[in-house]
Amino acid sequence: MADKLIVGCGYLGRRIAALWCAQNHRVFATTRSATRAVEWRARGLQPVLCDVLDPGSLRTLPRVESIAYCIGLDRSAGDSMHRVYVDGLDNVLAAVPHPDARFLYVSSTSVYGQTEGEDVDESATTAPQEESGKIVLEAEQLLRSRLPSAVVLRFAGIYGSGRLMRGEAIKAGDPIIGDADKWLNLIHVEDGAAVVVAADKLAAPGSTYNVSDGEPVRRRVFYTKLAEVLGAPLPRFVPLARGAGVTPHERGQRRIVSRRMREELGVTLRYQNYEAGLDSSV
Repeated sequence: MADKLIVGCGYLGRRIAALWCAQNHRVFATTRSATRAVEWRARGLQPVLCDVLDPGSLRTLPRVESIAYCIGLDRSAGDSMHRVYVDGLDNVLAAVPHPDARFLYVSSTSVYGQTEGEDVDESATTAPQEESGKIVLEAEQLLRSRLPSAVVLRFAGIYGSGRLMRGEAIKAGDPIIGDADKWLNLIHVEDGAAVVVAADKLAAPGSTYNVSDGEPVRRRVFYTKLAEVLGAPLPRFVPLARGAGVTPHERGQRRIVSRRMREELGVTLRYQNYEAGLDSSV
């Protein structure tokens, strides 16, 4: 079978690795930690000790058929988001020993900037208002300029076992500051990993996909369900204080459409909506 590489084998990457291993591929996984490398080997992976911010360490990247790029920001490391997302990607693209490898880039729907609750598919304007979205879009643009054949996967909010948004705050009864009727767009981590594996097989070179369950949910509804499955008090929403500036995050309001993902990649989600996903995650 083919060799695969995961750059950034974290919350999502570990699940991609498990799926590829189950298909009998040889899977390489990057890590900055020698201890984690031992763990990866115990899981049947081939560890690659390197750091996307250290170009010299990337000389050890193997020649593979497919690369899943899932780098996220490790706030404890002290590096800026721009350095990790843009400079790190630039370093990896310069170091990839086989430029014809299938490159699957995990991006974010934060590249969109719509504010009126409209439906947003892959053809929508990318004009992010948040600084984080601007950085993600800059990384996408770098990728497109350097590797036009790459497949871009714009993920909605990833959740699942071990990652429940505001879970600890809900259990503590802390208030949620903001508009309770804003839309949330979500994808369960297990389904997200399945989409990456499907894209490896079926996505057209240079294509872009929104990765979402296609069932946007109001914050109030989602967090009420989360409180229920956690056995916590009902959530309390507190509007922004009068006169307080509205953050770009709070201005964002959109409904992510993922029809292309389903139709072109043939993906049938295991968790069709937030209710099924939350019930399985606690």
